[in-house]
Amino acid sequence: EVQLVESGGGLVQPGGSLRLSCVASGFTFSVYPMSWVRQPPGKGLEWVSNISPGGHNTYYSDSAKGRFTISRDDAKNTLYLQLNRLRTEDTAMYYCLRPATSFKALEGLRGQGTQVTVSS
Repeated sequence: EVQLVESGGGLVQPGGSLRLSCVASGFTFSVYPMSWVRQPPGKGLEWVSNISPGGHNTYYSDSAKGRFTISRDDAKNTLYLQLNRLRTEDTAMYYCLRPATSFKALEGLRGQGTQVTVSS
């Protein structure tokens, strides 16, 4: 079965950190670019970050740049997103995504999500 399973979300205070993980199965993870997208409460999906096959190239939204770090471990079929200096506006459901088209695409194979809540 082709699937993505996220974990690592939780409740954190502003300025705190979290590390999200996404385990892929059912396809050859290493050959695909992978993304993280998020959906804040009451809003649409937002692209956050993307990493190329092999991890040589990474891309970030303006909001994520300098605070978040995307990485991958192809031996473990796992995608990561390190979230640092979190802000209340980072509160969202975070999804791992195998994009269908371009690296900023919001469509594709998506996991069930992991909730990140930033609150004091």
